[in-house]
Amino acid sequence: MSESAGPDGYPRGVKLGVDVGTVRVGVAVCDRDGILATPLRTLARNVKKNTDVQILAKLALELEAVEIFVGLPRTMKGEEHASARMASEYAKLLVGTLSEAGSGLPVRLVDERLSTVTAHRDLHQAGMSSRDHRKVVDQVAAAGILQHAIDMQKARGTDVGRRVSADFTPGSPGDGAQAVPVVHTHSAQRILHKMEGYSEPGQQ
Repeated sequence: MSESAGPDGYPRGVKLGVDVGTVRVGVAVCDRDGILATPLRTLARNVKKNTDVQILAKLALELEAVEIFVGLPRTMKGEEHASARMASEYAKLLVGTLSEAGSGLPVRLVDERLSTVTAHRDLHQAGMSSRDHRKVVDQVAAAGILQHAIDMQKARGTDVGRRVSADFTPGSPGDGAQAVPVVHTHSAQRILHKMEGYSEPGQQ
Protein backbone atom coordinates (compact mmCIF):
# COMPACT_ATOMS: atom_id res chain seq x y z
CA MET A 1 0.00 0.00 0.00
CA SER A 2 1.27 3.48 -0.83
CA GLU A 3 2.57 5.61 2.00
CA SER A 4 0.71 8.77 2.91
CA ALA A 5 2.06 12.25 2.35
CA GLY A 6 4.66 13.38 4.84
CA PRO A 7 4.56 16.55 6.92
CA ASP A 8 6.37 18.45 4.17
CA GLY A 9 3.42 18.17 1.81
CA TYR A 10 4.66 15.54 -0.63
CA PRO A 11 4.47 11.72 -0.62
CA ARG A 12 7.11 9.73 1.23
CA GLY A 13 8.14 6.34 -0.11
CA VAL A 14 9.50 4.66 -3.23
CA LYS A 15 9.23 6.82 -6.37
CA LEU A 16 9.94 6.12 -10.03
CA GLY A 17 11.44 8.34 -12.71
CA VAL A 18 10.69 7.77 -16.40
CA ASP A 19 12.54 8.96 -19.50
CA VAL A 20 10.36 8.45 -22.59
CA GLY A 21 11.94 7.96 -26.00
CA THR A 22 10.68 6.80 -29.38
CA VAL A 23 12.61 3.52 -29.13
CA ARG A 24 13.35 3.01 -25.42
CA VAL A 25 11.93 4.03 -22.06
CA GLY A 26 14.30 4.41 -19.14
CA VAL A 27 13.13 3.74 -15.58
CA ALA A 28 14.78 4.75 -12.29
CA VAL A 29 13.84 4.29 -8.65
CA CYS A 30 14.64 6.02 -5.36
CA ASP A 31 14.76 4.75 -1.79
CA ARG A 32 11.84 5.27 0.60
CA ASP A 33 13.55 8.28 2.17
CA GLY A 34 13.89 9.98 -1.22
CA ILE A 35 17.64 10.44 -0.93
CA LEU A 36 19.14 8.81 -3.99
CA ALA A 37 17.75 7.95 -7.43
CA THR A 38 19.32 4.97 -9.16
CA PRO A 39 18.89 3.48 -12.68
CA LEU A 40 16.53 0.49 -12.69
CA ARG A 41 15.83 -0.84 -16.20
CA THR A 42 15.24 -0.02 -19.85
CA LEU A 43 12.05 -1.00 -21.66
CA ALA A 44 11.58 -1.25 -25.41
CA ARG A 45 8.85 1.18 -26.50
CA ASN A 46 5.90 -0.61 -28.11
CA VAL A 47 3.63 2.04 -29.62
CA LYS A 48 1.13 -0.46 -31.05
CA LYS A 49 0.45 -2.60 -27.99
CA ASN A 50 1.89 -0.40 -25.20
CA THR A 51 3.28 -3.46 -23.44
CA ASP A 52 6.01 -1.26 -21.95
CA VAL A 53 3.34 0.92 -20.29
CA GLN A 54 1.77 -2.20 -18.82
CA ILE A 55 5.13 -3.46 -17.56
CA LEU A 56 5.87 -0.07 -16.00
CA ALA A 57 2.49 0.05 -14.26
CA LYS A 58 2.97 -3.46 -12.93
CA LEU A 59 6.45 -2.57 -11.71
CA ALA A 60 5.16 0.51 -9.89
CA LEU A 61 2.50 -1.54 -8.13
CA GLU A 62 4.94 -4.30 -7.19
CA LEU A 63 7.37 -1.77 -5.71
CA GLU A 64 4.48 -0.03 -3.91
CA ALA A 65 5.57 3.27 -5.41
CA VAL A 66 3.89 6.42 -4.11
CA GLU A 67 4.62 8.62 -7.13
CA ILE A 68 5.92 8.49 -10.70
CA PHE A 69 7.75 11.35 -12.42
CA VAL A 70 7.79 11.42 -16.21
CA GLY A 71 10.32 13.71 -17.85
CA LEU A 72 8.84 16.49 -19.98
CA PRO A 73 11.38 17.57 -22.64
CA ARG A 74 11.36 21.32 -23.14
CA THR A 75 13.58 23.52 -25.27
CA MET A 76 16.02 25.86 -23.58
CA LYS A 77 13.36 28.55 -24.06
CA GLY A 78 10.86 26.45 -22.15
CA GLU A 79 8.80 25.54 -25.20
CA GLU A 80 7.09 22.16 -25.68
CA HIS A 81 7.29 20.46 -29.06
CA ALA A 82 6.75 16.92 -30.42
CA SER A 83 8.91 15.13 -27.83
CA ALA A 84 7.05 16.89 -25.00
CA ARG A 85 3.70 15.88 -26.47
CA MET A 86 4.95 12.30 -26.73
CA ALA A 87 5.95 12.29 -23.05
CA SER A 88 2.60 13.81 -22.07
CA GLU A 89 0.66 11.18 -24.02
CA TYR A 90 2.79 8.44 -22.47
CA ALA A 91 2.06 9.76 -18.99
CA LYS A 92 -1.66 9.76 -19.78
CA LEU A 93 -1.46 6.15 -21.01
CA LEU A 94 0.28 5.24 -17.75
CA VAL A 95 -2.43 6.93 -15.68
CA GLY A 96 -5.09 5.03 -17.61
CA THR A 97 -3.33 1.69 -17.13
CA LEU A 98 -2.89 2.31 -13.41
CA SER A 99 -6.52 3.36 -13.13
CA GLU A 100 -7.64 0.11 -14.79
CA ALA A 101 -5.60 -1.71 -12.14
CA GLY A 102 -7.47 0.14 -9.39
CA SER A 103 -4.63 2.50 -8.56
CA GLY A 104 -4.75 6.27 -8.19
CA LEU A 105 -0.95 6.44 -8.09
CA PRO A 106 0.04 10.02 -9.00
CA VAL A 107 1.91 10.52 -12.27
CA ARG A 108 3.55 13.93 -12.63
CA LEU A 109 5.35 15.62 -15.52
CA VAL A 110 8.60 17.37 -14.60
CA ASP A 111 11.02 19.45 -16.67
CA GLU A 112 13.85 17.33 -18.08
CA ARG A 113 15.89 19.70 -20.22
CA LEU A 114 19.20 18.11 -21.27
CA SER A 115 18.72 14.99 -19.12
CA THR A 116 19.91 12.64 -21.89
CA VAL A 117 22.84 14.92 -22.75
CA THR A 118 23.83 14.92 -19.09
CA ALA A 119 23.47 11.13 -18.89
CA HIS A 120 25.80 10.64 -21.88
CA ARG A 121 28.34 13.00 -20.29
CA ASP A 122 28.19 11.20 -16.94
CA LEU A 123 28.64 7.80 -18.59
CA HIS A 124 31.60 9.12 -20.57
CA GLN A 125 33.19 10.49 -17.42
CA ALA A 126 32.62 7.14 -15.73
CA GLY A 127 34.76 5.50 -18.42
CA MET A 128 32.03 3.77 -20.42
CA SER A 129 32.56 3.61 -24.15
CA SER A 130 30.10 5.47 -26.37
CA ARG A 131 29.15 2.14 -27.97
CA ASP A 132 27.85 0.87 -24.63
CA HIS A 133 25.94 4.03 -23.72
CA ARG A 134 22.77 2.94 -25.50
CA LYS A 135 22.27 0.03 -23.13
CA VAL A 136 21.90 2.21 -20.05
CA VAL A 137 21.66 5.87 -21.06
CA ASP A 138 17.85 5.96 -20.87
CA GLN A 139 17.72 4.66 -17.32
CA VAL A 140 20.55 6.98 -16.29
CA ALA A 141 18.56 9.88 -17.77
CA ALA A 142 15.52 8.66 -15.82
CA ALA A 143 17.61 8.71 -12.64
CA GLY A 144 18.55 12.31 -13.39
CA ILE A 145 14.88 13.23 -13.82
CA LEU A 146 13.93 11.53 -10.56
CA GLN A 147 16.85 12.99 -8.61
CA HIS A 148 15.90 16.48 -9.77
CA ALA A 149 12.30 15.92 -8.69
CA ILE A 150 13.05 14.61 -5.20
CA ASP A 151 15.67 17.31 -4.63
CA MET A 152 13.14 19.97 -5.62
CA GLN A 153 10.54 18.47 -3.29
CA LYS A 154 12.93 18.83 -0.38
CA ALA A 155 14.03 22.32 -1.38
CA ARG A 156 10.47 23.62 -1.79
CA GLY A 157 8.83 21.57 0.93
CA THR A 158 5.98 20.67 -1.42
CA ASP A 159 5.22 18.47 -4.40
CA VAL A 160 6.56 19.41 -7.83
CA GLY A 161 5.57 18.91 -11.45
CA ARG A 162 2.22 18.81 -13.21
CA ARG A 163 -0.09 15.97 -12.26
CA VAL A 164 -1.57 14.03 -15.15
CA SER A 165 -5.22 13.02 -14.95
CA ALA A 166 -7.36 10.68 -17.03
CA ASP A 167 -8.66 13.66 -19.02
CA PHE A 168 -5.28 15.39 -19.21
CA THR A 169 -4.67 17.46 -22.34
CA PRO A 170 -0.99 17.90 -23.33
CA GLY A 171 0.11 21.52 -23.13
CA SER A 172 -2.87 22.58 -21.02
CA PRO A 173 -2.28 25.30 -18.43
CA GLY A 174 -2.33 24.69 -14.71
CA ASP A 175 -0.96 21.78 -12.74
CA GLY A 176 -3.57 19.26 -13.94
CA ALA A 177 -4.14 18.05 -10.39
CA GLN A 178 -7.58 16.58 -11.01
CA ALA A 179 -8.47 13.42 -9.15
CA VAL A 180 -7.63 10.18 -10.92
CA PRO A 181 -10.59 7.78 -11.13
CA VAL A 182 -10.20 4.63 -9.05
CA VAL A 183 -11.95 1.32 -9.70
CA HIS A 184 -12.49 -1.60 -7.35
CA THR A 185 -9.41 -3.47 -6.11
CA HIS A 186 -10.47 -6.79 -7.66
CA SER A 187 -9.78 -5.16 -11.04
CA ALA A 188 -6.16 -4.71 -9.98
CA GLN A 189 -5.77 -8.45 -9.53
CA ARG A 190 -7.33 -9.07 -12.95
CA ILE A 191 -5.03 -6.58 -14.69
CA LEU A 192 -1.94 -7.86 -12.87
CA HIS A 193 -2.85 -11.43 -13.80
CA LYS A 194 -3.21 -10.39 -17.42
CA MET A 195 0.16 -8.66 -17.28
CA GLU A 196 1.86 -11.84 -16.06
CA GLY A 197 1.86 -13.04 -19.64
CA TYR A 198 4.06 -10.17 -20.77
CA SER A 199 7.80 -10.47 -20.82
CA GLU A 200 10.04 -7.46 -21.03
CA PRO A 201 10.81 -6.58 -24.65
CA GLY A 202 14.46 -6.94 -25.56
CA GLN A 203 16.62 -3.85 -25.32
CA GLN A 204 17.36 -2.18 -28.59
